Amino acid sequence: MAISLYPHQEEAISKLKSGSVLVADVGTGKSRTALAYFYIRECEGQLRVNGVGEDAPMRRPKDLYIICPAKKRDSHEWEDEASFFDFSQIDIHIDSWNNIKKYTNVNSSFFIFDEQRLIGSGAWVKAFLKLAQRNHWILLTGTPADTWSDLIPVFVANGFYKNKREFLNRHAVFNRFSKFPKIDRYVETKRLERLRDLVYVKMEFAKIAEQHHVNVMCDYDKKLYLQVWKDRWDPYDNKPIRETGKLCYLMRRVVNEDPSRLTNTLEILDEHPKVIIFYNYTYELNTLRDALNAIGVPYNEWNGEIHEPVPEGERWCYLVQYTAGAEAWNCTTTDTVIFYSQNYSYRIMIQSAGRIDRLNTPYADLYYYHLKSHAPIDIAIARAIQQKRKFNESAFVGSYKKHRL
Repeated sequence: MAISLYPHQEEAISKLKSGSVLVADVGTGKSRTALAYFYIRECEGQLRVNGVGEDAPMRRPKDLYIICPAKKRDSHEWEDEASFFDFSQIDIHIDSWNNIKKYTNVNSSFFIFDEQRLIGSGAWVKAFLKLAQRNHWILLTGTPADTWSDLIPVFVANGFYKNKREFLNRHAVFNRFSKFPKIDRYVETKRLERLRDLVYVKMEFAKIAEQHHVNVMCDYDKKLYLQVWKDRWDPYDNKPIRETGKLCYLMRRVVNEDPSRLTNTLEILDEHPKVIIFYNYTYELNTLRDALNAIGVPYNEWNGEIHEPVPEGERWCYLVQYTAGAEAWNCTTTDTVIFYSQNYSYRIMIQSAGRIDRLNTPYADLYYYHLKSHAPIDIAIARAIQQKRKFNESAFVGSYKKHRL
C-alpha cells in the first residue's frame, strides 16, 4: 500500500493531535491528510509514503466515524480517499451532519468532522460536545471562524472553558442598549489568540493554478429599483412590501433579471465552452434554462430537487444552486465559473470557487466571473464578501440615508 502525500500534508500530520482543527484552502487535500493522520498517529500504523518506508498494520485500531456534508456523503468522496488505505481492521461509518445525533453513544473511536458546522448552541453542537468527551477527533475546515464566538464549541471541547456561559462571561462585552444579546467587543483577546493557535493546524500550500477573478458589470432598472426600495411596492404581485427579507429579495430580483446579466453570461459562454454557473434563485435558473435551450448548449443541474452529475463532452453548462451545491464535489474538467449573482455568505462563495481549484486540476489558470451591478444592494453584498462576513439584510435596510442610485 503506497500513499502519495505532498510536503504540506506530511507537515500537517506531524502537527495534528486530537482536538485540532485542520485549516486549509479548499482543494488542498484535507481529506487524505486526515485519513493518513488517523492511520499513522491515532492507530499507530505505518504507511509507505511517496515510495519511502514500509507498510505495517495498525497496532491500536479503532473505528472511524466521518461526519460530513450530505452531498459529500452521497458522492462517496470519502470512500474514494479511504480506498488508498488498508482499513480492513476497522469499521468506517460516513454520515451527514444532519444525522450526528445518531452517534452520541459511540465511545473510544475516532471522529473526523468535515467542514465547520459548529456555530451557536444547537443540536449539532450539543451532539459534538458529547462525542468529544468520549472519543478522539479532529475538525477540517476551509473557511476559519469569523468571530471568537464561532470557536466556542471547539474551545469547550478542548477543555479550555467549562461551557459557553463561562466563555461569554470572561470575554464578551454586550451592548447595553440592544433589545437582543449583541456582542460589541471581546476582551482578553491575547488569550483567545493563544488558544486558537493551540488548536489550529494551518496547512499552507502554494497551488499551481492561479485564480483570475473578473468583475463583469451589468445594468439594472433604476426606476423599478426605486419603486421597490423607496415606495416599498412589489411590482410583481402589485402589493405593498412589509418584510425586510421580501424587500431585499425584490431588489435583488430587479437587479438580477436585467437583460444585460444574461447577455454578459452568453458572451462568456462564447469564450469558454465548459462553464459552471452558480445562482441563488429559481427565477435565475429559469432564465438560464431558457437561454441554454435556445442556443442549444447542453446542461445539467444540481439544486434542492435535481441532483445531476457534472456534464461531459466538449461543450456544456452545469447550473448549481449555491446552498445545495457549494460543497462536497469537485470538477477538474473546466477552468471557468460564473457567479450569476452573489451569495450573502463569504464562506459559501469561497467553497463555490473551490469546486474547480483542486490539487489535481490540469489548468494553470482558473477564471471566475462575478456578475454585479452598481445597485446599492449589489454593492453592499460585495463589500460584505470582501470583508469576509455575511451580508446582513436588516442592517442594510436600516441604512436608508446612505443609499444613492
